[in-house]
Amino acid sequence: MSVSLALAIGTLTGVGLYLITARSLSRIVLGFSLLGHAAVLALLTAGGPPGEAPLADKTTPELTANPVPQALALTAIVISFGLTLFLLALARRQQILSGNDLVEDDLEDQRIAVRAEEVDLLDDQQSDETQQAPGVSS
Repeated sequence: MSVSLALAIGTLTGVGLYLITARSLSRIVLGFSLLGHAAVLALLTAGGPPGEAPLADKTTPELTANPVPQALALTAIVISFGLTLFLLALARRQQILSGNDLVEDDLEDQRIAVRAEEVDLLDDQQSDETQQAPGVSS
């Protein structure tokens, strides 16, 4: 594997992961698209050097090209295309419902986080009260 392909795969993966963590659905779609391209490049690079075409009586099995990385790359392209269309449909629906494509915080997650903070505060108060209780000897 050449250094330039390794850098390209690493760059595509890094930028894709960065875009996925954004709150805008359009950036998330671009991030998944870049990750799909990085996966295809990684699969084709892992396949090794190109070989001869697998034609009968023209070459030996050792010199023929490995078809598995190419088949996996085609599968990754199809899956990436389907995921992109699904995410675009979600982004369009979000834009129709709210007028923008920002991912909002989940209200249930916020409620659970507030409840956990309240429980922690109550536990801290109870432990402070038990430490300050007068007349308790051990």
